[in-house]
Amino acid sequence: MINKVESPVIEELFARGAHYGYSRSRRHASVKPYIYGFKNRATIIDLEQTILALEKAKDFLKEVGQSGKQLLLVGTKPEASSAVERVARRIGMPYVTTRWIGGTLTNFTEIRRRIDRLEALKSESASGGFKIYTKRERAKLDKEIQDLERYFASLVSLTKLPGAVLVIDSDAEEIAVAEARRVGVPVVSVSSTDCNLNLVDYPIVGNDGSVSSIEYFVEALATAYELGKTLAETPIVLPTTESPVPTLSL
Repeated sequence: MINKVESPVIEELFARGAHYGYSRSRRHASVKPYIYGFKNRATIIDLEQTILALEKAKDFLKEVGQSGKQLLLVGTKPEASSAVERVARRIGMPYVTTRWIGGTLTNFTEIRRRIDRLEALKSESASGGFKIYTKRERAKLDKEIQDLERYFASLVSLTKLPGAVLVIDSDAEEIAVAEARRVGVPVVSVSSTDCNLNLVDYPIVGNDGSVSSIEYFVEALATAYELGKTLAETPIVLPTTESPVPTLSL
């Protein structure tokens, strides 16, 4: 029997199944400090440790938001894609939910060139510029737009390397994690018990296979980033000290 700690956040995570990890045989050695115990051969995650890691990651993302740098969200597994896309759109940040294109970070110049190509083609099409082409040429250009949109439409706003990458399941997104490490971009991850936490700067151990669990973590992390952006955009008003008006003595 798992004893729940009296904490609103832990209660919420518990209700969402965030404490369920994979079987003991799939456990990676790096997650040992985050393990509460085992039940029916499944690993049970220590949610108190999860919360501490979550708060640390939130503080970091708040700083990223305040710095004005972008946050790239990555979640290509079916359980994560909807939440990642929805939240990324809400905060106006780039995201990847289909397939990570090799070189997205390590060869960003080429990726940006393809994004620029996509924007140029869409602009030309919208302005009626395709009318000068033959039917066959237009069909070819339309196909090119479709192909580019599939992989790069969600990255249009990414004009330079992001300040951080948030991934759901660092094992599933190992290429994205490796690229981020190679170019020096910090990685925040929601990772289950089968992941190597040593490859991530801010690992949060939790159920990365549950839609409900993923939604909680993505919302919490994105909100922290958004708060940082808001603080950066809010002008600082310094208090004014008015000198007392001198009185004339008669």
